[in-house]
Amino acid sequence: MSHAPTGLALYDRTAQDAAAAVIAGYSTSFALACRLLGSRPRPHVRNVYALVRVADEVVDGPAADAGLSPASEREVLDGLERETLAAIERGFSANLVVHAFARTARECGIGADLVAPFFASMRTDIDTTAHDAGSHDAYVYGSAEVVGLMCLQVFLNAGSARPSPAPGELVDGARRLGAAFQDVNFLRDLDDDAGRLGRDYLAGAAAGARRVAVLDRIDADLAAAAAVIPRLPSDCRRAVSTAHDLFAELSRRLRRSPEGAGRVRVPDAVKAALALRAAATARPREVRR
Repeated sequence: MSHAPTGLALYDRTAQDAAAAVIAGYSTSFALACRLLGSRPRPHVRNVYALVRVADEVVDGPAADAGLSPASEREVLDGLERETLAAIERGFSANLVVHAFARTARECGIGADLVAPFFASMRTDIDTTAHDAGSHDAYVYGSAEVVGLMCLQVFLNAGSARPSPAPGELVDGARRLGAAFQDVNFLRDLDDDAGRLGRDYLAGAAAGARRVAVLDRIDADLAAAAAVIPRLPSDCRRAVSTAHDLFAELSRRLRRSPEGAGRVRVPDAVKAALALRAAATARPREVRR
């Protein structure tokens, strides 16, 4: 006879449900890929992305819409980072999303070496409006590559009694996949980033040869990631392949889209086809231009 959870087990489940609700409210594409994860890694990946989403919203508009000054945004972000690191240490937070993330971090081996660079990049958004090549790379590492590394820790360690570090080739693949995702989003969001937020992440690479160079870098990163995706645990490969193929399709459409044509999207029918293919093969497609 099964019994409803109580105490900490109930709190853990409620925190996990809160993280899942955050993800469902913000990203249909991510929710689609998440459904292809096995039951072992799925809740942990949601927990990671829920914290990332909340932190991102502090600097991407909602906090300012609520009347917060840049100094107040920094204060909120600093407090969120402190609470996250403390929750990883003690195993509890009164913030449900932080608690869910900390539960995953403790089980899967996510520490301050990944958390701190993420929050550093989020703070960059408060006071940096234009990036050069060096600041772009530092920002992308903290905002995207470490998130890929957090997910890799989940893929390899969820359900393990003792987390272990990832092999170097998987680390490189996770970083490059995260970088590709971020650069695709930079190109898709050029108008919004410049107009609403006043930011230029790509050092003016909105047109011409510089735009092509960014797309070439994206495709190289996607190809490098694709080479190691088959080495991931079987209950992760379908979801990661789907995400890879979705962003490869976005890259292809960005190449074919006229400059200034607006935000490039993948139709729902194409998303579904990509997901079905990945579910059937558990392997990413070859990157095509």
